[in-house]
Amino acid sequence: MRLLFTLSAALLAIPALAQDEDDYPKLGPDATVFTADTSYLRSAPAPDYWAFSAFVKPQFSSSACSIATVTAAINGIIGQPEWASETIMTQEELLDLTGNAEWAALSAEGGDGVAFHQLVDFTAEALLAVGLSSLMTYFKPTGADADNKARMIDMLTKNELSANDAIMVYFNQGVVTGDWDGPHVALIGAYDAANDKVLILEVDQHGYIPYWASTDVLLQAMVKPTSAEHGVLEGETGGFVMIDAAR
Repeated sequence: MRLLFTLSAALLAIPALAQDEDDYPKLGPDATVFTADTSYLRSAPAPDYWAFSAFVKPQFSSSACSIATVTAAINGIIGQPEWASETIMTQEELLDLTGNAEWAALSAEGGDGVAFHQLVDFTAEALLAVGLSSLMTYFKPTGADADNKARMIDMLTKNELSANDAIMVYFNQGVVTGDWDGPHVALIGAYDAANDKVLILEVDQHGYIPYWASTDVLLQAMVKPTSAEHGVLEGETGGFVMIDAAR
């Protein structure tokens, strides 16, 4: 006990590391880390959060956000394996099951990452590979206008009713986080309609834990074109890819 007390006292005495003058907040002004605002998750059923959050694992490379998110979505819909001999599917195992060399190359370290249409196609291949009979739909907004927001809200509202479906969002991560200007894929964890905000379950766990963003900001993030620095993905915009297993 004396050793533990001494160690604790020593840790308290360590000064905070000096902040680099070029540093900036972890999240942008329009995002809130979920641990700072747990009211919705404590008061609402939030079926998607409880079904999917445990299956959201770190992407295995800096380019693997798509396979990480698709794996989390499928695992969340399937749920905990029934038998002791069964294991929870990994990102690498899902890639092997699809046999898609292009997806594997795009997801490898240094890979280009996927375009939105590839996320749609690869998700369909993954569902087929695991034998999951699901309806898949997608929404690719053309602008941050009222009609596109209404479509977005309709999908979020339906998704929040049960854990039989999942929405993956392709978006410019920097619009939400204030960090890099580039495309990213993550899983929707909850929709708080009363406060008009969405919970993003991050596979980019090197930098983030789940965070809330307003629907307006998320819509803006989906329609902002990818910058030229991302090569073949220049000009790419995003949207929703929804898996519905309730058939």
